[in-house]
Amino acid sequence: MSSRAGRRTRLRGRADECAVLDDLVSSTRRGESRSLVVRGEAGIGKTALLGHLVESASDLLVVRAAGVESEMELAYAGLHQLCGPLLDRLDRLPDPQRQSLEIVFGLRPGPAPDRFLIGLAVLSLFTAVAEQRPLLCVVDDAQWLDVTSGLTLAFVARRLLAEPVGMVFAARESGDVLGHLPELAVRGIGDADARALLRSAVRVKLDEAVQDRIVAETGGNPLALLQLPQGLSAAQLAGGFDVLGGQALTWRIQESFVRRLELLSDAGRRLLLVAAAEPAGDPLLLWRAAERLGIAPAAADTAQAEGLLTIGERVTFHHPLARSAIYRSAAAADRRAAHRVLAEVTDPDVDPDRRAWHLAAAAAGPDEKVATELERAAGRARERGGLAAAAMFLVRAVAMTNEPDRRADRALAAAQAGCQADELDAALGLVALAEAGPLTDVQSAVACRIRAHVALSAGRWTDALPLLREAAARLAPIDVELAREIYLTAWGAAGMADDLAARDVIVEICQGVRSLPPPTGTAHPRDLLLDGFAQLIIEGCTVAAPALRRAADALTGMPAEDILRWGWMAVGARAALWDGDGWYRIAERNLRVARDAGELAALPSHLTYLAMAVAWNGDFAATESLIAELDGVTAATGARLPPYALLRLRALQGRDDEVAAAVEGFGGDAVRVRWAIAVLNNGLARYPQAVSAARPAASAAALNHWVFGWMLPELVEAAVRAGDLGLARDAYRRLDEATRPFDGDFPLGIRARSRALLGGPSADGLYREAIERLSRTPLRPEAARARLLYGEWLRRENRPADARDQLRTAHEMLTAIGMEAFAERARAELAATGEHVRKRSAGTHDELTAQERQIAQLARDGLSNPEIGTRLFLSSRTVEWHLRNVFTKLGIRSRRDLAGVLPGR
Repeated sequence: MSSRAGRRTRLRGRADECAVLDDLVSSTRRGESRSLVVRGEAGIGKTALLGHLVESASDLLVVRAAGVESEMELAYAGLHQLCGPLLDRLDRLPDPQRQSLEIVFGLRPGPAPDRFLIGLAVLSLFTAVAEQRPLLCVVDDAQWLDVTSGLTLAFVARRLLAEPVGMVFAARESGDVLGHLPELAVRGIGDADARALLRSAVRVKLDEAVQDRIVAETGGNPLALLQLPQGLSAAQLAGGFDVLGGQALTWRIQESFVRRLELLSDAGRRLLLVAAAEPAGDPLLLWRAAERLGIAPAAADTAQAEGLLTIGERVTFHHPLARSAIYRSAAAADRRAAHRVLAEVTDPDVDPDRRAWHLAAAAAGPDEKVATELERAAGRARERGGLAAAAMFLVRAVAMTNEPDRRADRALAAAQAGCQADELDAALGLVALAEAGPLTDVQSAVACRIRAHVALSAGRWTDALPLLREAAARLAPIDVELAREIYLTAWGAAGMADDLAARDVIVEICQGVRSLPPPTGTAHPRDLLLDGFAQLIIEGCTVAAPALRRAADALTGMPAEDILRWGWMAVGARAALWDGDGWYRIAERNLRVARDAGELAALPSHLTYLAMAVAWNGDFAATESLIAELDGVTAATGARLPPYALLRLRALQGRDDEVAAAVEGFGGDAVRVRWAIAVLNNGLARYPQAVSAARPAASAAALNHWVFGWMLPELVEAAVRAGDLGLARDAYRRLDEATRPFDGDFPLGIRARSRALLGGPSADGLYREAIERLSRTPLRPEAARARLLYGEWLRRENRPADARDQLRTAHEMLTAIGMEAFAERARAELAATGEHVRKRSAGTHDELTAQERQIAQLARDGLSNPEIGTRLFLSSRTVEWHLRNVFTKLGIRSRRDLAGVLPGR
């Protein structure tokens, strides 16, 4: 397939493909990051192209790995190959990242690290290595990488930007984890090159028509052209492969390798089978197995001479299809014998997982001892963060299990591991397998919980609620603590669900909580929170207020472990108390704990709640930064959360089109969506639309939930402006009930502002009270809106001078915050009093992209480049690249100048 030109290899018919790879090497050499998937069918020449790539990059540091089909169950096997030569640079990584890789590579004990933290650690490792010498990572047969390695490397490839790092994968199928990376499609070589390659592989002269037929049948596949003629007689060749008919090309290539096996002795074939069954490619292990089987070393000579494999520092096959052909063509009993001897020679202390895998492959049927070994291997994989590998080991354990109850337990355990690894379809299949037989109440509860987990992971919050309720109800008589934990998960799901559609099941969940026996001993903060929520829904704010206060106080000092598990729900305790400042402080603490612990999968919910609190405080620049970080995290982790923070921000800003676009993505009936739409339309003075959005908050069917309570002030304002005073009074009565148990400036200020809208002799004093109280809170938008409403009322009361004072202040506040629609409302009211105000023009910082603005703000706030990179899943070099763009756009020279050109925190 190649010819030599000096010291460089020229691949026949691959000039264009080689040029693409040469350009990638040149870009990496210049300091640019490049990623590429070389995609094509088996035998098309991907491995040869990788050889050309490596040869072109002789001055780069090259690390290589290859996926092995039989290693797909071993956690991080591919990552071990690729990163093994780089582990001496681990000391350059931040502590959490370094420790995560040390656990994965077995260098230290510790809890299973977050898989996204592992991805960030590998990104940092590649960047650190590339600081001294450009790095090229080459992965062959990527379709056979273990799941965890594939996900990690795809994550890294997507996050590279300005580092001298190249990553090239060779893979067959499309639609795998590498599907979002740039691709180079490799197809068959041209007819002229194909004929020349075919002539080099056969010793007899072929008729031109036969050559054309063979070239057409192979589609110019180079390996097929080289391998298919091997072992065929001159008569068969002259007939143009009649003997192979219409068989699939991959199968035909494999058959060509099988024909070559016939030239070997029985000992040679058995040695090849053992080599094909041993994925590690360890020659010492192969020779130990051969010795047990009575196979002399000379048996390998013919196999090597035939070009089927090479035994050097590693045992490698000429082509992955050769390994596959040798293994699959062997009788089942012979394959089991090969695995049995490999299990015998594998050290149980050094490599217990591989030994367990061989034992499973050697078993002719169910075997409880082997199943137990596989369970232990699953536990070890889970400890290293290899959840997908743990699931695979457990699936094998299920196949090794005869006893029905034990089989169901193992199937459900495999399903749980699959859920944690985001293998959702496989998890559902395992649940169905477990449910094929009778289940205990505990097993049925676990099955419901897994189905709920799948629904939650897919963003189907409402679908998850009845499943969680059923799981908790089944467990309540058996394990009260676990039942309470599931009910708490259900409450968290309810917070993301469409509360209108889910109303009945939420009430049933709270009734289930109330039916549980009280906790023994001192109540856990989690239990106080759950009981307070249940009381709120069933009995209302007045009855639930004391319980919610106890829960909020108890949650103040909860340990980091609890924060990481369910702390994002603790925000709800402060929200239910109408404590906006407390909500912000708890959300900020929770996010800080999650960042410090490296729990990247937990970040989306913490970022969402903090971003909503910051938006309500009126710091839109910080909100944009948090939302940009949230977008980066969700893109990296695949988390599916409704864009509540973005909706809240855009509604306050008055961005009509952007709110509509966000709502279109996930539906417009969720309570938080209606809240945002009501705020938006009140700002735009479209009061009938605001009434339509917020009206459910005043219905008798509305839940006693704080989000419904937060909608009520919007409904009062919209209904008054729309002329529906009856609806406005109904909404105010519900607001009065919702806020009456609380004495903070926020609820009292909102209540005074809403009561003032209803008019009457006390309106003036109520507006002043609302302004005074809300100005003492961090909720600047609410204070500014109180002044706007007061100014509008004063103008209608024919007090233009007083109205101008309030409207001018409101306009300045709303403009400074960035509440464009409300500011325009204030400007129009000022114009009605005879005072004209110019509209705000865009600032220089608006020219920045969302990510540039976010990086600039973090740099302004004092974060270093590595700290910014850790937060945003970027390398420090990429952060520096973005900052240079920021400096150019803003016309500044260093990060010290950022404070003068960007809005404050």
